[in-house]
Amino acid sequence: MSRKVRCCAAALLSTSAAISLHAATFSQAYYDSKTNELVVTIIYGGTNPDHEFSIEWGDCGLLGDDGSQHEIAARILDSQWGDEEQQTFTKTVRFSLATVNCRPATVTLHTAPRFEYTMQIP
Repeated sequence: MSRKVRCCAAALLSTSAAISLHAATFSQAYYDSKTNELVVTIIYGGTNPDHEFSIEWGDCGLLGDDGSQHEIAARILDSQWGDEEQQTFTKTVRFSLATVNCRPATVTLHTAPRFEYTMQIP
């Protein structure tokens, strides 16, 4: 294997490793109408199960011509995003929608790197 090929392969592997350090995905998400919350089950890697998750809302956008439907994106942030993946953990978290006036809406949840989950909220 040439030196150039080895360097490219090493760079690709280190990029893949860096991505796996920050990877989280959703196994389930739904709207709980009784509590007005998003309930999200997150699968993530780390050295401990004590990660805390928060939500960062994007701007509200209109869908369609009549203005009756909206769309909004939100990023799920991991308090320990740099925790080296040694084990896999699952945590269910609840995010209040009390301050989200962009409704009814199609909500797209995002987490690093490029995982997303789309759902409807009334």
